Amino acid sequence: MEHPDKKYIQALLNNDEYLLKEFYLKCFGKIKNFVVHNHGSADDAWDMLQEAMLSVFYRLKQREFILTCPFDAFIYTVCRNLWIKELRKKNLHEVTPDLEKGYYLKAEDDLALAEECERQQGRRELLLEKLNELGEGCRQLLLQNWRGLRLNEVAVSLNMSYAYARKKKVKCMAKLVMLMRLSPQYNQLKW
Repeated sequence: MEHPDKKYIQALLNNDEYLLKEFYLKCFGKIKNFVVHNHGSADDAWDMLQEAMLSVFYRLKQREFILTCPFDAFIYTVCRNLWIKELRKKNLHEVTPDLEKGYYLKAEDDLALAEECERQQGRRELLLEKLNELGEGCRQLLLQNWRGLRLNEVAVSLNMSYAYARKKKVKCMAKLVMLMRLSPQYNQLKW
């Protein structure tokens, strides 16, 4: 399923100034904040954004891809990787801890980033689909726990003992994993 932000991809292909301006306003602040906090300037951030958009434009002309994640998150990741590459070229190793948080995609290719984004969305959709195949009790227990409630709080809200909630959670997770692995989509998503 394509992401609603596909309108920005179309705007880029069609040179729709109104939508492109909307997109730039939406994502530039985050990119500028990252670059400025990592030895750059607002101008550097603007250059990164322009370079990322041009790169995506040329990739779109060569090969289509389906956007399944927010376009600003995708562009931010491209800009982040471009800026890291730029810092390494300049031999600036003194970067803030935020620079290396999370995982760094070594592929400098934005098409690879888009494909990873698409796989992540597919994984999420498969998880939700299989979660809905579980019984109501399992679904509620897992969802409440994943939303940040401790297992003892989940047990109270579902009127069960903590020991039973622990045992049930293990069984529910095992069933969810089995359902996902039996799905034909599982291997395509490169878990």
